[in-house]
Amino acid sequence: MGIVKIDDELHEDVRRASAVMCRSINAQAEFWMKIGMLAEAHPTLSFNDIVKRQYALAEVRLDGAAAA
Repeated sequence: MGIVKIDDELHEDVRRASAVMCRSINAQAEFWMKIGMLAEAHPTLSFNDIVKRQYALAEVRLDGAAAA
């Protein structure tokens, strides 16, 4: 594990967002980094498309039906 230096203002934004999203500060920062990396790799996809793809890869059911 390494240390990432970020601007104090950005750290505060991460802290605030983490509280809203019920994530730790590190988990929120990691989420933003992962989404940013995927957005750069797939510039034609929207945020929602990226998240849907990640759910599909994790085999998360989004139809609301109970598992059999």
